[in-house]
Amino acid sequence: MFKLFRKKSEVEKMESNFKKLMKEWHELSSINRKLSDEKYAMAQALLPRIEELKKKHEAH
Repeated sequence: MFKLFRKKSEVEKMESNFKKLMKEWHELSSINRKLSDEKYAMAQALLPRIEELKKKHEAH
């Protein structure tokens, strides 16, 4: 309940965006392969940044 009013961290925002892109990728995979591949590439591009932010967060 208390998380309801808490702002999302940058990592949480990026993870949410990643999940959204992966969902769109899956939905488009049988409809439009080109657009599906673009969504997948966008999602994969977020992974290194997410991992980097997680490492920084763990270090602190």
